[in-house]
Amino acid sequence: MQDLSLLFHGFAVVLSPFNIGLMLLGIVLGVIIGVLPGLGSANGIAILLPLTFTMPPPSAILMLSCLYWGACSGGATPDGWGRVGTRGRQFA
Repeated sequence: MQDLSLLFHGFAVVLSPFNIGLMLLGIVLGVIIGVLPGLGSANGIAILLPLTFTMPPPSAILMLSCLYWGACSGGATPDGWGRVGTRGRQFA
């Protein structure tokens, strides 16, 4: 029974308004970084890691994981010519 209560506590932490706001911020920043040529998900995490130094650890991990997935999906965004951005054909 304690395992189930710990699981519900984890969901309560993740679904707090502060953490949901950080997740949305991470996704938006990740998409912006992913669209930029030459920057990827690992670079985005390295660049924005200092933002997490003053956050609680669960909030920082949530924001960085959302930033990673936002950058992965942002890299697949096509440019104006119909070609895929930074994650497309890298060797022409």
